[in-house]
Formats: sequence, C-alpha cells, structure tokens
Amino acid sequence: MSIQTVFERTEKKYIITLSQRKRLLELIEKYIRDDEYGESTVCSLYFDTDDYRLIRTSLEKPVYKEKLRLRSYSTPKENSNVFLELKKKYEGVVYKRRRTLSYRSAMNYLESGKLPDDSQIMKEIDYAINFYNGLKPKVFIAYDRTAFYCKTDRDLRITFDRNVRFRTEELDLKYGSYGERILPHNLCIMEIKALSAMPLWLVKALSELNIRPGSFSKYGTAYQKIQSGNYLMNGGQNCA
Repeated sequence: MSIQTVFERTEKKYIITLSQRKRLLELIEKYIRDDEYGESTVCSLYFDTDDYRLIRTSLEKPVYKEKLRLRSYSTPKENSNVFLELKKKYEGVVYKRRRTLSYRSAMNYLESGKLPDDSQIMKEIDYAINFYNGLKPKVFIAYDRTAFYCKTDRDLRITFDRNVRFRTEELDLKYGSYGERILPHNLCIMEIKALSAMPLWLVKALSELNIRPGSFSKYGTAYQKIQSGNYLMNGGQNCA
C-alpha cells in the first residue's frame, strides 16, 4: 500500500449518535468499502507554543490556520511508522503535508532538531517549528476510528471517531492511548473528506437522517476543557 504524503481536499464534520451511524451505514453500504486501516486507534500528539498560540488562533476561525502533529495508528514501537503532519486550512480547503518516519527517527528529530532528510516536506515542517519559536508537545488526543472509502471514488472517504480522549501528561505516543473523554459515549464524530462535491446517494442518505454538518475541533475542545478547569486527570485515567 502506497502512503499518501500530500493532501488537498474539503472536510466536513458531523456530530451524530451511534444509532444514526448504524442507520447511515445501512443506507450507503453498497457504495462503500472498508479503508485499508479499517478499525484503528488513532493517536496524535499536538504541538503548540507555551501559550497555545496555534489552537487559540484556530478557534478564532481565521481564513488561514495550521496545526502540527505527530500521529500513529496504535501505540508505536521503535521501528513503527508514524506520521509527522503539517495541516493547513485556507478558505475551507485542507492542505496536509505528511512525512512518514520511524517512531525513533521522528523522536530523534523532535528532540535534536536535526533533519532526518532534506525532503521538501521535511523542510516545510522544520520551518513551521522554527517560525513559532520551537513548538513542543502540548496535548495528546486519541480516538477509535472506523474508516471507509467510496467504491467508485477513492478520494471520497468517510470516517467515524468514537471514544475521543485527551491528556496533558506523558506527552509521548509510546505511553498508550489513555485519556479523559471529550464526548459522551453515545456520540461520534463523522468526517466526510472529498476532492469534489458529494455524490447524490450520500446527500440523500444524510438528508433522510437529518444529519447536518457542524464545527468541531478535537484539539480545540480539549484546550477549552483545560482552560475551563474542567479537567480532572491526575496520573492518568484509562478510557480506551
């Protein structure tokens, strides 16, 4: 399986109930198939400044915003592939630059600042880190994802994220996916990612179930919980 390194697409988010998710999949099952990752636990380490400049800017909903994160699918080992991602959004379109590295190589770069290679993507990520005067790990976020893609258009992907959780301690992917929950058990986040307009079969299914897009940021919600003081973790709570 080839690993995509550059993305340009629109992404729409929906907060739906698990019963809506079940019914929607029944309506569209003949049009979709399981993604290569299928069921996975997505673990992301978000980088920011000491005063959370990136996420504070993002929550203001500017025309342009960006995030830097290190992502893995499950808890990585030394030689596991992880993804160092610079995600930008401009006028509703998402642009993502992703470098695949071993977990050890990624951590060596983040700790030493020494580039693992001179690729264009690596240079862009390094520029962002230095532009913001040394970004550092601030929040870990994990969730259990089920992913699908359209049988006739692989650029159309639908994902469902459950058990969204976060922590501000042990900020390293190697410590597992424990964290404090962000969403109630009966809700999940659906994302529809596409290069073009949604197909009619999907529009009809969403309309039949009265599912409408909304605005939701996992990192933004975690940040707001931290700032409100409504964050009770002390030494870790396993919610996986």
